Amino acid sequence: MTTFKREFQFENNIMTKVSKNIKKYRKVAGITQEQLAVDVGLSYDFIRRLEYKKGSIGCSIDTLYKISVVLGITMDKFFE
Repeated sequence: MTTFKREFQFENNIMTKVSKNIKKYRKVAGITQEQLAVDVGLSYDFIRRLEYKKGSIGCSIDTLYKISVVLGITMDKFFE
């Protein structure tokens, strides 16, 4: 069986998009950064940096899942 390299277009910094969408959907839900932090069990500072560092810090899939549950959206919305 021959294997060959396929070509794909990957986002340079997907976390930039994710961080912007976390902020967007948090505001749509009418939730403060402080409340989101409490609801997902993280520090306020982590949520603040996640939103405002524009992707320079990352987070786990588990954290994204918890944030999506609190915001009432599916995880795919973070990547749109």
